[in-house]
Amino acid sequence: MIFTIAGKELKSLFASPLAWMVLTAVELITGWAFLKRLDDFLQVQPQLVQLPSPPGVTELVVAPLFATAAIVLLFASPLLGMRLIAEERRNQTMVFLTSAPVSIGQIVLGKFLGLLLFLAIIVALVSAMPLSLAGSTRLDYGLIASLCLGLLLLAASFASVSLYISSLTSQPVAAAFGAFAALLLMLLMSEAAGDGMRARGWAVPAAFVQVFSPLKNFEPLGKGMIDSYAIVCSILLSTVFLVLTVRRLDARRLRG
Repeated sequence: MIFTIAGKELKSLFASPLAWMVLTAVELITGWAFLKRLDDFLQVQPQLVQLPSPPGVTELVVAPLFATAAIVLLFASPLLGMRLIAEERRNQTMVFLTSAPVSIGQIVLGKFLGLLLFLAIIVALVSAMPLSLAGSTRLDYGLIASLCLGLLLLAASFASVSLYISSLTSQPVAAAFGAFAALLLMLLMSEAAGDGMRARGWAVPAAFVQVFSPLKNFEPLGKGMIDSYAIVCSILLSTVFLVLTVRRLDARRLRG
């Protein structure tokens, strides 16, 4: 049933003009960033060959491309996730869905997976850009795999937060603005709080705060380091907001 709901949500996204507009905007922005970085790399390549261990195209082109894609997903995820529950409530169809022989957890996971699959398509399209250079240059496939994993975990974090905010309102536009504001506050406040705690020697609270810093968890994977703690933090962040969404919908169903 989870995959049935996920398939329905994915089809709904592909049937939405907004989703196609977001997908087009993401590809235009990341495509421009890729070509710009590639052009810059070609211009400095004569100087790089004189270095004993020069960085390659993966470090100077691909890694910045994925960093740009991470920022773009910050804007795209709230727009794509705003309608998941808010629109169901606005159209009075959420009652029929919750009264069906399916649990709230299955509904939430299905909607989350549907959005995550759409975001995974974006990640795949971004990954195809550097892979197009495979025939003409040497690529660090380990770093590319790490970047893909980091971007997928980041997309999952953004999707879970967007889904939770969508469950708080019946207005999709309000859900989009709320999700973007929540993600931005998480990025700014958790980063500042974590740095302040580490400066005071509070290692354990700083490590806990990192759970709510998606970009902080993306950083080691963006450098090719498979940091198990960063991966666990990303998974925990997604899990926390999925549980909050389930509890929110359960409470609303009990109130009628």
